[in-house]
Amino acid sequence: MTTPSRRTFIAGLLVAVGCATARPATPSAPAAAPTPSPAPAAQRASSAAVVSPAVTLRAGIDSLVSASEFRNANWGILIVDPDRGDTLYSLHAGKLFMPASNMKVVTGSVALAQLGPEFRFRTTFAATGAVCGGTLHGDLVIDGRGDPTVSDAMRGDAMGPLRDMADSLRAHGIRRIAGRVTAGDDAFPGPTLGYGWSWDDLGASYSAGVDELFFNEGAARVIVSGARRPGGRVTASVLPTARYPSLHIAARTAYAPESLAVAAGSGGRRAVAATHADLALVLDTAAHTLSLTGWIAPGIVDTMDIVYPDQDTAYLSALRGALVERGVSVQNRAARLGTCRGAAAHASLDTLFVYQSLPLRDVLRAMAKPSQNQIAEILLRTIGLERAGSGTPDSGSAVVSRQLLAWGVQPDGYVLRDGSGLSRYDYLSPETLVHVLAAIRHDTAFSAFYDALPIAGVDGTIENRMRGTPAQGNVHAKTGFVANARSLSGYVTTADGHVLIFSTLCNNWTAPVRDVERVQDDIAVWLASIHLNGDGGR
Repeated sequence: MTTPSRRTFIAGLLVAVGCATARPATPSAPAAAPTPSPAPAAQRASSAAVVSPAVTLRAGIDSLVSASEFRNANWGILIVDPDRGDTLYSLHAGKLFMPASNMKVVTGSVALAQLGPEFRFRTTFAATGAVCGGTLHGDLVIDGRGDPTVSDAMRGDAMGPLRDMADSLRAHGIRRIAGRVTAGDDAFPGPTLGYGWSWDDLGASYSAGVDELFFNEGAARVIVSGARRPGGRVTASVLPTARYPSLHIAARTAYAPESLAVAAGSGGRRAVAATHADLALVLDTAAHTLSLTGWIAPGIVDTMDIVYPDQDTAYLSALRGALVERGVSVQNRAARLGTCRGAAAHASLDTLFVYQSLPLRDVLRAMAKPSQNQIAEILLRTIGLERAGSGTPDSGSAVVSRQLLAWGVQPDGYVLRDGSGLSRYDYLSPETLVHVLAAIRHDTAFSAFYDALPIAGVDGTIENRMRGTPAQGNVHAKTGFVANARSLSGYVTTADGHVLIFSTLCNNWTAPVRDVERVQDDIAVWLASIHLNGDGGR
């Protein structure tokens, strides 16, 4: 529902901007107020002259965030014109807020500053034995450093890069591996999950853990099909590879029992549309197997996501499958070394080749536009690994903190617990976010950061927001979305060409979530519509 304060805000926007370009549809007008006595023309002109667009902006935002529905909410907002050094609006800008995925603004900008847009993750393939007669007489050891690009999302088919790796092995004359395919060094020691992640979310794909070998963003998709008739066999396939984890199907094809409910106040009954499936995936963590239970209606196809129980195992299982596809057999048992005639046993690993990922500029887009948590967690660990020699979250956070301080961020303006913002122990202030957005704007890699952000009405997490307004195609901003936290921070160009930086954070409310997002959208639309020339932003 559009509240009177929001109607007043939008009406003020249309009056202040007075532009002929596309703008938000005018909502129904509030009840008419008594008409005051007309002021003399000179007095009216004088009054209009002193009410600048920035003053109108401040009054409008104040009316929005002080609406009765937000009486219990915490708002933090900061809007600046960085080129002119002006603050257009500030509310609780130095306070700490749970930022949700606005934490990715920090992680992504620091990753760019520390690693550069052309940084590539390296995966090393090495052998513990000699290669002769097409056989590797030893183990194939994969030394991963967290490459997050082996995924359907980034490659179209997560198996594609693994097939390329298998082709590289064949190019080295290997047709058979007498030993095992195994992981090398533990580049990301410690917990695979973020600090303070919610226990209730851990079964969801957005809460998958990360490791140095990482496949398909940490999760698989299960496609379940009901039989043509009740009682028939349920079938299921696991993508992008069925090799891990193994799936046991205990579900049945059946119709849902009829659901009835009492219509409120009617005194009668009405049928409630039944669901087409009620399925569950039960994981046996010891055996790394899944059981599919429940029911699905005849002829129905349903899709479920599952988090890999172990990320290294998922990667290695998929790689073995790619090797077999490309004609490289794997014995998968301990092999004797030095069995080639005239070849000595290897005392150390012999590097065969190094596989390089897509560049960081592409990785940032895959992280920021859909707000992908696992890529952010990998970036945090990679920052620590590359710049401090340890791929732990704490090491990465220490490097991030040093960069923030070097950018002039206040030391009490942030608390870092993970890279994605999924932790409920992360805290950022609007001042910190605006400071980071301003600092990365002066980096030579800024275009990679700017292009990675979601664009209002165009793509990413704000694809369907602010459409048909001056913000569409203009606002580049990162959203944040966890329970009781909504964020929107980024860049907008005004109607007269000024680049503004804004951060709008809201925590702890009981109003509808969409009302919070509407306030954030209305502010962004106003900024895209406003003319600042002539008033200095004051």
